[in-house]
Amino acid sequence: MARIAFIGLGNMGRPMSRHLIAVGHAVTGFDLSPAARDAFAAAGGTAAPSLEAAVGDVEAVITMIPAGAHVRATYEGPLGVLALAKAGTLMIDCSTIDVASSRAVNAAAAAAGFEMVDAPVSGAVPSAEAASLTFMMGGEAAAVAKARPLLEPMGRSFFHVGGSGMGHAMKICNNMMAGMSMVAISEVFVLADKLGLNRQAVFEVMTRSSGNCWALSAYCPVPGPVPASPANRDYAAGFAAAMMLKDMRLSQQAAGTEAVATPLAAVATSIYQLLAAQGGAHLDFSAVFKLLSGTLETAPGQTKGQHGTA
Repeated sequence: MARIAFIGLGNMGRPMSRHLIAVGHAVTGFDLSPAARDAFAAAGGTAAPSLEAAVGDVEAVITMIPAGAHVRATYEGPLGVLALAKAGTLMIDCSTIDVASSRAVNAAAAAAGFEMVDAPVSGAVPSAEAASLTFMMGGEAAAVAKARPLLEPMGRSFFHVGGSGMGHAMKICNNMMAGMSMVAISEVFVLADKLGLNRQAVFEVMTRSSGNCWALSAYCPVPGPVPASPANRDYAAGFAAAMMLKDMRLSQQAAGTEAVATPLAAVATSIYQLLAAQGGAHLDFSAVFKLLSGTLETAPGQTKGQHGTA
């Protein structure tokens, strides 16, 4: 079993690290939040009081951190992981960040003599809890081969999609599709409701027809058809709207960098921005249905938006 440092013990990192502990790895965890460190310790991990204490004597470092700037700050500089870890430590970043930041960190790791893999995930909190995440890995084949056994306790599907940064490129494309699909199927249900169609009938027909997609079949944005979907828990976040907005913005950043026209994604991004502005940032991203159907309760001091939110 390996000695692993897990940096970032939030909604995703906490269940992911628990699976590593469950199979016998010695996992030392660090998070800026004392409450997150305490929850990690209660799950059987060793909570470190500092980044240096977490990474000083491990074989691998896994990070699950919110944004590119945070990842770079964690790895780079005199107090970063690359300066604190011992030679031969494998670096694995599971965050969802922009490609430029990913490549910069990978380059810094290589310059410092470390192997690094970018391995963002798909599946959100429910899949993190169930150890059924999909990992999209970028990096040299030898480094990916070393990383995969450490990732397997946390996931179900594993793909090596290219060199450094390509894992994050794939994640951006995947979440761009998921974000657009959720807006589309939410609009469908709004129209179906107005036409008097039964929601269960809509679900059953469309999941067996050309209109099927993951946002419908596995994560249906209306209560009823998919019992495990957040819509049946008052849209408690499995993947928060704020996080989808972040990822949709990453898609637009990448599209701008590559001079690619993505008009549908641009509109979807603006819709998630409106959802967040209307007080839904903390809700699951499938709450875009509530926005589009006019059933979203606005935050204090906010007014009815252009989509008829109440």
